[in-house]
Amino acid sequence: EVLGEDKLMAILKERELKIYWGTATTGKPHVAYFVPMSKIADFLKAGCEVTILFADLHAYLDNMKAPWELLELRTRYYENVIKAMLESIGVPLEKLKFVRGTDYQLSKEYTLDVYRLSSVVTQHDAKKAGAEVVKQVEHPLLSGLLYPGLQALDEEYLKVDAQFGGVDQRKIFTFAEKYLPSLGYAKRVHLMNPMVPGLTGSKMSSSEEDSKIDLLDRKEDVKKKLKKAFCEPGNVENNGVLSFIKHVLFPLKSEFVVLREEKWGGNKTYTAYEALEKDFAEQVVHPGDLKNSVEVALNKLLDPIREKFNSPELKKLTNAAYPNPSKAKPAEKGTKNSEPENVVPSRLDIRVGKVISVEKHPDADSLYVEKIDVGEPEPRTVVSGLVQFVPKEQLQDRLVVLLCNLKPQKMRGVESQGMVLCASSAPPAGCCGGERVYVEGYEGGEPDDELKPKKKVFEKLQADFHVSEDCVAQWKQRNFLTKLGRVSCKSLKGGSIS
Repeated sequence: EVLGEDKLMAILKERELKIYWGTATTGKPHVAYFVPMSKIADFLKAGCEVTILFADLHAYLDNMKAPWELLELRTRYYENVIKAMLESIGVPLEKLKFVRGTDYQLSKEYTLDVYRLSSVVTQHDAKKAGAEVVKQVEHPLLSGLLYPGLQALDEEYLKVDAQFGGVDQRKIFTFAEKYLPSLGYAKRVHLMNPMVPGLTGSKMSSSEEDSKIDLLDRKEDVKKKLKKAFCEPGNVENNGVLSFIKHVLFPLKSEFVVLREEKWGGNKTYTAYEALEKDFAEQVVHPGDLKNSVEVALNKLLDPIREKFNSPELKKLTNAAYPNPSKAKPAEKGTKNSEPENVVPSRLDIRVGKVISVEKHPDADSLYVEKIDVGEPEPRTVVSGLVQFVPKEQLQDRLVVLLCNLKPQKMRGVESQGMVLCASSAPPAGCCGGERVYVEGYEGGEPDDELKPKKKVFEKLQADFHVSEDCVAQWKQRNFLTKLGRVSCKSLKGGSIS
């Protein structure tokens, strides 16, 4: 989408366009960043003057996603990884201008303009502008309301004609068009690219681990994440794998090769995405072949980036900018350390599950065997007694909250591969099986592959699980959330969750 096309065409009649793209230095950039990178390559080929802004101050203002003490390290990480991405797709860096927000955003002039802007912007407009970009919490910080204003002022201080970003920033762009003229500054042109759906079908996000593939993920991690990705045969809706091909691989290569064994028809090259989507819808292309082909194509893009970050200097920078929160400091000699790791909610792999079927346990009258879709190729088998509390006919197609990284255990001869947290937990309507459920403030951590029973991580965390007076599932007064909102427990006001 383009806002201000007439102005854009008028500028191009006189000279080349000056444009900027900015990124807040928060979570690690992921493969969806190839979408704006490929468009930046297009801008350069068209003769545009392009500036890339590392918005470090924005990262701090967005609910402190980047702690102040890590701001400099994360900005350095972003600068190195974005440059490595551009090099991997053949973009000449010498034609680009790189700027950090704090290079000019702490100046007297800029600060005065922030105050001037805050005197004319309403709280309603500031909150509305940041609704799809700034982290939304129950009790928002004032800093989040400042965020859209700073992004608007960046257009003036970078002296550009246009700003480029994702369609999720549209409200910030219209905010800038409305308020910059009130300070005597020109209205800019805005250009937007689509947002790439994640592997779970939702927006690919740095804060939702299962939805994204990091630029530095190992090949085995890429394989594992793609294997778990939602890719139902014939289903082209909310298909994260197909969407990645459409928005990332096709724009970069102008073609996509489906790799298949000869007995299934051999390799086939597609030069138009629509043809690939049609074949997938008609089940000419199998999800397994599609995933394997994406894996090969993606690793070709990531190999140069991995190689660059294999240097001792950049390994050290990565670990310093993104320290692992689950690793505790080792105990001093002579002292006992009964809890060697931080017990934080992000260690739990909690997901939305959709109940596919419910059958009576073959060897226990009080237990039932449920098949639950959690976004993996095969549904999980879960043994529970929940039908005592929720009628069997109401469980079919019901959305539940499932803990997925407990060690599987047999219950009367049937292996249970997860545990439903509270029979009456209700994820927001519209959620899909496999979507991550996280605790507010702990979005960025990566869950353990499997919780070790002896360490009792779940038991320690579960002690602080409860339902608030307004029926919201919480851990220590922090809400359980999905990307669509809060998890509720309507029938357990003030109760506990187990």
